[in-house]
Amino acid sequence: MRKEKGGPWIRMCAIVLYPTVKLLARRVIKGPKLPRHGGVLLVMNHVSHLDPVFDAILVHNNDRVPRFMAKASLWKVPVLGKVMAGAGQIPVFRPSGEAAKESLRAAKDSLRAASEGLEQGKLLVIYPEGTITKDPDGWPMAPRTGVARLALANDVPVIPAARWGTRDLYDGYSKKFRPFPRKKVVSILGEPIDLSAYRGQPATAQVLREVTDLLMGKVKELVAEARGEQAPEGFFSPVKAEKSGD
Repeated sequence: MRKEKGGPWIRMCAIVLYPTVKLLARRVIKGPKLPRHGGVLLVMNHVSHLDPVFDAILVHNNDRVPRFMAKASLWKVPVLGKVMAGAGQIPVFRPSGEAAKESLRAAKDSLRAASEGLEQGKLLVIYPEGTITKDPDGWPMAPRTGVARLALANDVPVIPAARWGTRDLYDGYSKKFRPFPRKKVVSILGEPIDLSAYRGQPATAQVLREVTDLLMGKVKELVAEARGEQAPEGFFSPVKAEKSGD
């Protein structure tokens, strides 16, 4: 099979991102190679707005074209929106306010577009947390179940991965950018997760939650390995933390 071609927008991004990443950090890559062909769902943690830059290079280094599920609002950003569309990224719409019904329909369209991409043999990167983690220590927070819907609806390898070190470069909540001294960013790819026990079952809320937590649990284990620390139990919940006053 021929190597997947990303087109001019992907080539342009590579020209810009490779030297940028090399300048910002020393990268350490661990784990097996990604499958060279066919649909792949790559499940990752999210700690910094710089994550997609490093994750795109990680995927591209494995001779695959990176495609992300990203907030639809990014398509409204000048220049960036045009790049996102040209590079074949997938916008994610979330229900909100009076337009909840329309947003729900759009969310289903996003999942449908993602499934079509997987069926066409594309590699899709997804951050189940939905945004950069609000956990004070940077551990993965409670994930959304959209990742389980995609994983169960598509018979493709579901691979957990983690990356640590990007928040040292840029912290999205404190708005602090620290390029010096040059940082180390560790990325770890895991083995495909066996979901055979869940395939064929009705996509109930319980099944979706179990699969989501299973997938993100594997990601958290890789985050712990990348950090060289013991992972905490469970996932941080911003809602619970707000109610408790933490």
